[in-house]
Amino acid sequence: MGAHAMSVLGLSAAEESVYRHFLRNPRTSPRDIHVVLRSDAAEAGRAVERLRELRLLQGDDEHTWAAEPDTAVPRLAEDRLETLHREMRHLTHTRAIVDSLHRERPGPAEQGAPAPGIERLEDLRLVRSRIDDLSFFAHFEVLSAEPYEALTKENIEHARPLDLRCLRRGVRIRNLVRAVALQDTLTLGYLRELTAHGAQIRVADEFSELMLIYDRHTALVPIDPADTSRGALCARETALVGNIITLFERLWESARDFRSLVDAPDRQAPGLSDIQLRVLRRMCAVSKDETGAREVGVSLRTYRRHIADLLQLLDAENRAQAALLARDRGWI
Repeated sequence: MGAHAMSVLGLSAAEESVYRHFLRNPRTSPRDIHVVLRSDAAEAGRAVERLRELRLLQGDDEHTWAAEPDTAVPRLAEDRLETLHREMRHLTHTRAIVDSLHRERPGPAEQGAPAPGIERLEDLRLVRSRIDDLSFFAHFEVLSAEPYEALTKENIEHARPLDLRCLRRGVRIRNLVRAVALQDTLTLGYLRELTAHGAQIRVADEFSELMLIYDRHTALVPIDPADTSRGALCARETALVGNIITLFERLWESARDFRSLVDAPDRQAPGLSDIQLRVLRRMCAVSKDETGAREVGVSLRTYRRHIADLLQLLDAENRAQAALLARDRGWI
């Protein structure tokens, strides 16, 4: 660790020096601490007072000692995380700040240069294009928290090739969704498809933060969380992206695993034979019966007979509906 290792916990260099001094010299007086540390008397006094407020120093003006590191450091870390969490909630609600700054101008707001490391995307077509590009070129990880209630067929058709391409290339996908989304059959089927290809999905009862993070260096958040149609902010500034990741990880840790919620024993395939399961998987994965029959290792006639049996078992009118129902029930 560096000379000022406790800065990450919110302590200044002077405060850390005073804390370390009393670790080395317990039950000594803080009166002449500035002389010992060769620092400004007023600064040293302020450091002592703040450390007392943080309960890192105990005692009085005659006998002072430092709190145990094993309890002090975890408490400081938890306080710091809570502060970062609050800051991140404010950072994702920036519209009021932008509006107040525009009002400072004497005339109509002019288009100026964006803040360093932050790009404002107000055209939804541009937002979608940027998401497509970031997904296409992702190298190792995509994190997403999406508080939707359900995905439309159009949403799924657009996202599927991007998500599956990432997973085939070995890109790790972690996706956080709301519990209400599992009540939609189409959405549930798509989430099952993603997990079958290796995506990790967790479910939270309620959250409002929408965020997409690519390779831990680029993040997208809405300009106005209450109205996502207003566009998005694309952030590449290291500290800001790091704070967004911290918020995501806190939400992720408190969420439940998707499979544990939807793969209950009563949702498993009811006694399907091995050949039926293989046919079902091929039916959902390939478009031509000839290909499916060849991969399963049966004749075309037998393959189609098994499909007819599966349609009847699932009470489905066609194969597309059967595939969705099978995914919804956790059979594949």
